[in-house]
Amino acid sequence: MLDLRAHFSRFLTAEPGRLHFAAHSHHPWPDATREAQARAWDDAARLQDGKWEEVLGPLTARCAAGVARHLGLPDPSTIAFAPNTHEFVRRILSALPTGRPPRVLTTDGEFHSFARQIARLEEDGLVRVTRVPSEPGGDCVARLAEAARAGFDLVWVSEVFFHSGYALTGLEALAEAAGEAVLVIDGYHAFMARPVDLSRLAGRAFYTSGGYKYAMAGEGACFLHCPPGWLPRPRDTGWYAAFGALAASDGRVGYAEDGRRFLGATFDPSGLYRLDAALRWVEEVGLTVGAIHAHAHALQERFCAGLAGSGLDPTSLAVPLSEPRRGNFLAFDIEDAGGWQARLEAARVITDRRGRRLRFGFGPYQTAEEVDGALERIRALQRPAPRQRIAGA
Repeated sequence: MLDLRAHFSRFLTAEPGRLHFAAHSHHPWPDATREAQARAWDDAARLQDGKWEEVLGPLTARCAAGVARHLGLPDPSTIAFAPNTHEFVRRILSALPTGRPPRVLTTDGEFHSFARQIARLEEDGLVRVTRVPSEPGGDCVARLAEAARAGFDLVWVSEVFFHSGYALTGLEALAEAAGEAVLVIDGYHAFMARPVDLSRLAGRAFYTSGGYKYAMAGEGACFLHCPPGWLPRPRDTGWYAAFGALAASDGRVGYAEDGRRFLGATFDPSGLYRLDAALRWVEEVGLTVGAIHAHAHALQERFCAGLAGSGLDPTSLAVPLSEPRRGNFLAFDIEDAGGWQARLEAARVITDRRGRRLRFGFGPYQTAEEVDGALERIRALQRPAPRQRIAGA
């Protein structure tokens, strides 16, 4: 197993006694990102207006190269950055056909940035949505592919479902079945959590993720891989999308031909400074995503092996340990998930909940020591409270 705790000292010592098991929600940042945060401030002071030449030039190029490397993408210029993935949701939706409600195929397990937006448009009849059940995960891709053959304008699916941790594989089959539909893969629970190879989908599928979770860079550093030729002119467009645009001979609004066509407008660049630092730190310490994933799974196995007498039963896992196609968190499907989360928080074990799913996330900032400490606190919750002696009795 890994022991990288010294590289996360700022987060791990900020509140002594806290055991953080929500890497899938808010991942601690390595210490290297703190210097990057200060560098963003210093560059603004040193360069002032000229900082954008640095941000939109070398900084963005380094970030794009790092993202492309971890995704197996052949060309970093297909990457666009934005403060959040919802910006990309809007721009993709804005590029769909007009004159009729676009037809959308998705699952019932998508994250809110897409699920809420598409549901709101559906309320007003602006889109027609078909939702395939995300569970059981084992045949979800096959069911999506079968449904996709009916013909859609947009197919949107998570690579790892946020409510269960199930990791979809074989998405190439979905891409083939989708025909001319725009295919978007939400990789927020996959990028930097488990190895991802988009080399065979690079020319076909959009892919979006960001730094807030497993990329260890915090907020404000999301990205979209934009396959060449797909959706060349989103209607929701910011002025940065004009960078690199060729002059249009017909007088229409011009767009860059690479990923910059999906850019927005002015943003806080500090997230990109942190993302650059986090990705460079990963390279400098010789860390691989495969090693992070293996470490998380080893911690999961140790955690579940120690649950006897804790009140948590591994048989209630949404994705069992016997299933290798799972992400870096465990989701317990239990009736009292809210109560469990509250009791764990009182014991300073930080978890996360989605409905009746209590989620424990595992990452490179943890070791077996943290897992054993969490297990001890969880078991202590089941012990009867000591009886208080009444004075004079």
